[in-house]
Amino acid sequence: MCGIVGYVGRRPGKPIILDGLRRLEYRGYDSAGLTLLEAGGLETVRAVGNLDALFAAVGDGASPATVGLGHTRWATHGSVRVENAHPHADCTGRISVVLNGIIENYKELRAALTARGHRLTSETDAEVVVHLVEEHAGEGLAAAVRAAIPRLEGHFAFCAVSADEPDLVVGTRREAPLVVGVGEDEMFFASAIPAFLSHTREVIVLEDGDVVTLRASGAECTDVAGVSVERAVSVVPWDQDAAEKAGYDTFMLKEINEQPAALRDTLAGRLSEAGDVDLAETGMGDEMLRRLRRIFIVACGTSYHAGLIVSYAIEQLARVPVQIDVASEFRYREPVFDPDTLVIGITQSGETADTLAAMRLARAAGSPVLALCNIMGSQATREADHVLFTRAGLEIGVAATKTHTAQVAALLLLALRLAWARGVQPEAELRRLGHELRAVPEKLEELLARPSAVEEIAARYRDERFFLYLGRGMGFAVCLEGALKLKEISYIPTEAYAAGEMKHGPIALLDKESPVVVVADDSPVFPKLVSNVEEVRARGADVIAVATDGNETIRELSRDVLWVPRTDHHLAPILTVVPLQLLAYHIATLKGYNVDQPRNLAKTVTVE
Repeated sequence: MCGIVGYVGRRPGKPIILDGLRRLEYRGYDSAGLTLLEAGGLETVRAVGNLDALFAAVGDGASPATVGLGHTRWATHGSVRVENAHPHADCTGRISVVLNGIIENYKELRAALTARGHRLTSETDAEVVVHLVEEHAGEGLAAAVRAAIPRLEGHFAFCAVSADEPDLVVGTRREAPLVVGVGEDEMFFASAIPAFLSHTREVIVLEDGDVVTLRASGAECTDVAGVSVERAVSVVPWDQDAAEKAGYDTFMLKEINEQPAALRDTLAGRLSEAGDVDLAETGMGDEMLRRLRRIFIVACGTSYHAGLIVSYAIEQLARVPVQIDVASEFRYREPVFDPDTLVIGITQSGETADTLAAMRLARAAGSPVLALCNIMGSQATREADHVLFTRAGLEIGVAATKTHTAQVAALLLLALRLAWARGVQPEAELRRLGHELRAVPEKLEELLARPSAVEEIAARYRDERFFLYLGRGMGFAVCLEGALKLKEISYIPTEAYAAGEMKHGPIALLDKESPVVVVADDSPVFPKLVSNVEEVRARGADVIAVATDGNETIRELSRDVLWVPRTDHHLAPILTVVPLQLLAYHIATLKGYNVDQPRNLAKTVTVE
C-alpha cells in the first residue's frame, strides 16, 4: 500500500510533491523518493526510513522544476535499502517510474531484460517496468507505457516521466488505485485523494486500463490500444480529515473495506492462476518442510486467533501436528524444542514483546523460527530464521481487521505449500484449494458490496449486557476473534466457546436476554452445530448466525442471518469473520464510542 504523487503545472513541484507524500505517509514508510525534471535532466533523491529521512536528503533548497514524481514505499519485493526505493530509472537515466502493487511475472521479465542487455540495479519488481518503457521510448512516453502494460501480470498503478518530454507525466492503473486531480493550470496524480486535496477538489477517477497523459493544461486519456476515452470530472465533498479516511467515517471501517486489496497483495506472486504456491522467499525449501515433525504457533490477541484458525488447516492438509500457544504463556511452561520443530511467531507489528521473547527462546533451543509479520525491518524479521510477510499496508485502527485476514491468507499459503512438499494430498486437490483461495478477495468484495442486515441487528442489540459466541472447528476460532472485536470497541462482556462445550457450563448463562452469535458456515461439523443451536433456541435466546449463502437449515433456526459467499470450508474463516467485524463496529458506533482508539488499548504491545 505505497503512496504515489505526480505533479505537472506552473508552480515549483518540489514542495507540492513532498506535501502530498506527507499526506500519504500512512500508506508506506520504510523508504521514499523524489524525481524532479530539472533543466539538466532528471534529479532523483531516495532515502531509507520515514519521510523525515527524505526531507533531510532533499534539503531546503528551492527548485524551479514544475514536473516530478514522489513515492512512499511499503516494501514487498526487495529489502529496505536505498537501491530498492522508488523512483527507478532506466539504463539511460532519462526515464523515471514509481509503482504501487505487485508485478507477478517480474522474475521472467527481469531475466529477459537482462538477456537483452538491460542493467537492473535493485531487487524490486517495480524496476522491470521502467526498462520495459525504455524499450519503446522512441515512440513517445505515453505510447511506451501502453506498450509495457500487456507484458505485465499482476495488479499495479504506475507513473512515468521522461527528460525527453519534460512537460508531461503519464500514469496507468490495473486493480490498484490511481486518481487525477484537476487544478488551474496544474494537474496531479495520486494513489489517494488526500495527496492533492489542499490544492483542488476536482477529481478524475480512473478505470482499469486507462493510460493518462497529464500536462499543465489538462488530461488526455486513452485505453491500452491508444483509443481516446472520456472520464468525468467530479467534485470531492470531503474535508482533509475525511479524505485521509477515503470518505469513510473511521479508519476501522476503511480498513475493513480494504481487506480485498490486502488479500490480493498478500497472495500476489505467491499463488498462481493454476493454484500453485511459491514461498521460496521464506528460504524454507521442500526438504526442510518434509523434515518437520511438529509446529508451534505463538502469538497474542488477534494474531493468536489467525494462528488457531489455520492450525486446523495445517493438520488436516499437511498432516503435521500443530500446537498453538499464547505467547505470554509459552516460554514459562518450558516447552520442548528440537531442530525438526518449526516455531511460527505471528506479530502484525513485528515488535510484540511476548511473541519476540517466545521466538528468541525457540531459536536459542535450536528450533527454526518463522516470523509472520506485516512490517519489513521490524524486530521479528531481524531475529527470525525465516520470514513470511503479509502485505496489508498500514493499519491505523487499534482493533485489527485487514491484518487478521491477511495473516489467515498467508498461513493458508503455508499450509498448502507444506502439504505439497510432504506429498500427503493429491496435487489436483491442492491446486483446487489454491484456485479457490485466489478467488476469495473477489468474494469478499462481493460480500462487502451486498446489502446486509448487520446495521439493523446492531441497532436491536446495542444495549445488551452480554453476548455469547458459539462455533465448531475453524468456526470456533472465528468466534474468538469476533468476540474480541466486540469487547475491544463496544466494551460489552462477551464470551466465545466451542459449541460442544456449551452444555459443560456456559449454557447456564442463557436466557431470553442473551443474544447468541453462531458461526455456521457449511463445514463438515455443521450438522453437529445444528444440535447446539437447537439447545440455544430451547432456552429462549435469540440466534444471530453467520452462514453460507442458501443454507435453509440455519435460516429456520435463527432470528437473523448474516450471509457469506460459498467457498471451501478451509478458506471460509476469511469471509465469516467480516460480518462479525461489522457487527462489533456498528454496535460500538451506535453507542457513541471511538472505534479507532478504544480505551486502554494500544496498537502495538511492546512491553510484557
